[in-house]
Amino acid sequence: MDVLSDVVAFMRGGRPTSTRFSWRAPWGTWFRTADGSASFMLVLRGSCWFVPPDGEPVPLSVGDVVFLPHSDSFGLTDDPARTLAEADCGAHHELYGSAGTDGAGPETVVLAGGYRLDPDRTHPILSSLPGVIHLPATLGSHSGLRAAVELLAAEIDNPRSGADVVVSSLLEMLQLYVLRAYFETQDEPCTLSGWAAALADPGIGRALDAVHRDPARHWTVEELGVRAGMSRAGFARRFAALVGQPPLTYLTWWRLMNGARLLRDSDASVAEVAERMGYASEFAFGNAFKRQFGVPPGRYRRRPAVA
Repeated sequence: MDVLSDVVAFMRGGRPTSTRFSWRAPWGTWFRTADGSASFMLVLRGSCWFVPPDGEPVPLSVGDVVFLPHSDSFGLTDDPARTLAEADCGAHHELYGSAGTDGAGPETVVLAGGYRLDPDRTHPILSSLPGVIHLPATLGSHSGLRAAVELLAAEIDNPRSGADVVVSSLLEMLQLYVLRAYFETQDEPCTLSGWAAALADPGIGRALDAVHRDPARHWTVEELGVRAGMSRAGFARRFAALVGQPPLTYLTWWRLMNGARLLRDSDASVAEVAERMGYASEFAFGNAFKRQFGVPPGRYRRRPAVA
């Protein structure tokens, strides 16, 4: 699994949800999102205004996608001057529910939804993202994102046999396509910083890919530097500057995060998880795990997971 796919799968908790809203003017809704969630909206028909938690309203048209990765509340309306009625995004738990208003004006159809994120498995790539990612349909260069939007719109408008599986898969794909498009639309690599630069940097990207593909391996800084095509010292400096952690610190953190995922998502024993994550003993894994999560692996496994 490549780095971006791995990170997205790692952060999710539960399945995505969505609601198809059909509004006729006049209308305006403020969505108060749940903590630990990322929200999205895409315009299927008509036009509207997106009202961010901070800043000026943004006009949206058919095919536009907006993604909010940090549990921020937001508004949608036909008129940015209108007072917005509150709606609770947490009230919509269906894979694809429906709601709306009946007015006399032009119709706007928006698919809005969210992804639950496991608070114990928050990857630093998330904090590197802006509060609002707006991908206008007029960009036109992201064919995968456009295709996912069109397929999703067709399934939501006309559900058929197997729609639950199709919609769930497309919603998950949408999140990955949005992040891919965002990173690809950033400035030139020389002006990037943080995780955007790490993913764009060929050398650091190869080293990250190696860690993600085989976290149990006892990597050394020298070996990762060879993968990156850089000297040991130069690689260590650049990796830390972009990723925010030294290479082996990130490797240890990623091992423990994957260990936590295995404890929650599989029946593997603690000893088996320790071995699969490259630890010499269950004792060593348990000590490292407790330092990271504050509880031993067994107690962590018994804690309620994100729904």
